[in-house]
Amino acid sequence: MPASHLTTIGFDADDTLWQNEQFFRMTEQRFIAMLAEHGEPSLISANLLEAAKRNLGVYGFGIKSFTLSMIETAIEVTEGRVPASTIAEILAAGRDMLSHPIEPLPHARETVEKLAGSYRLVLITKGDLMDQERKLAQSGLGELFDAVEIVSDKSAATYARIFSRHGDGPQKSVMVGNSLKSDVVPAIDAGGWGIYVPHELTWAAEHAEAPVAAARFRQIADLSELPALIERIATAR
Repeated sequence: MPASHLTTIGFDADDTLWQNEQFFRMTEQRFIAMLAEHGEPSLISANLLEAAKRNLGVYGFGIKSFTLSMIETAIEVTEGRVPASTIAEILAAGRDMLSHPIEPLPHARETVEKLAGSYRLVLITKGDLMDQERKLAQSGLGELFDAVEIVSDKSAATYARIFSRHGDGPQKSVMVGNSLKSDVVPAIDAGGWGIYVPHELTWAAEHAEAPVAAARFRQIADLSELPALIERIATAR
């Protein structure tokens, strides 16, 4: 199908449209301080990362999963001696994350507004349903999207299904996001375009090699460059 038939644009949410990872990093530092007498910061951080990755298949993505992983790590590094007061502090840190105001990234609103109406816009995000709905509502961007999909994970099959449901299939679709692993590579594998918008903070579990040899891979510095790139893709022969 010619690129000129582009009809649908998918957007990631966290760290593409608004800040997210910085709050996880801040909470991780708070957590490390709680357990300072039980190990080196690097060791505690490594244990937390392993617990969080291990728990993805059980609890999924998001703050609630991260909070449970902090509790599990606290039990591990203290050999089961973590005091109830520290567990309470961890739970409070998780609640603080769930109530943190949303901070849209530069150019997010103006870019989505420019593309709305000319293309079908689909927000595709993974994580906890209630928390993602909260963030979308606070962002003020919800009314600009034709559809919202909150999924447990992002794979080529996920994008094929979503772009067929809300668009004209992945071949006529673009996915925009800050994660090569979740946003870009699987969208290209599904037959669509993948546009990478790097963020200064990306969770270690989301790292992947850029598919630079893929014909449908593109990278931009920030969202202000997206409308012009979409125009070039849509009018290419």
